[in-house]
Amino acid sequence: MNSKRSLVRRTVAVAAAGAAAVVLAACGGNGDSTASGHDGHNSTKSPSASASQTPQNAADVMFAHGMIPHHRQAVEMADLAPTRAQSAQVKTLAEDIKKAQDPEIKTLSGWLTSWGEEVPAEGAMDHSMHESGGMMTAEDMDKLENASGKAFDTAFLEMMIKHHEGAVAMAKSEQADGAYGPAKKMADAIVTSQSAEITQMNTLLAKS
Repeated sequence: MNSKRSLVRRTVAVAAAGAAAVVLAACGGNGDSTASGHDGHNSTKSPSASASQTPQNAADVMFAHGMIPHHRQAVEMADLAPTRAQSAQVKTLAEDIKKAQDPEIKTLSGWLTSWGEEVPAEGAMDHSMHESGGMMTAEDMDKLENASGKAFDTAFLEMMIKHHEGAVAMAKSEQADGAYGPAKKMADAIVTSQSAEITQMNTLLAKS
């Protein structure tokens, strides 16, 4: 009788141990699947992480293609100020414009190259930009180049206000339609800085 009870106890103990082993194995299996689940989750995160750096779209390319010749002309206009402007404020403004836009031309050109797009040649521009982008015509540029003193200051301010308004409009289009983060960030900076300069130039014009 005792031996039977002992046998029953052993059988129960073995069964309990076996059940415990199964539970542990199951837990281990869950842990492994959870771990692999985390790994799988991480691997699904990788594409989305790289996807956060959204590739450029047509609006980004158009922004770069349009802004490069636009900035080049602004720099060309600013280069005239040191020897022609009478107002120290106009000279300082022209210097600030050149300092801001020269590096942006290089950045925009770098983006186009990295995207496999052509960088606009010097002097190249879409003629529609004269209207929509506030670009100066050849006659406008001749007038500015031939002016000096107070006449230059007035012509420079009037032309640069129109020029800046075109740039702000182009930048707002990029803000709305672009996909490439750095380009949208540049557009934000252009809207902020050039809007402030438009206000400054209108104030200078009113005083002249």
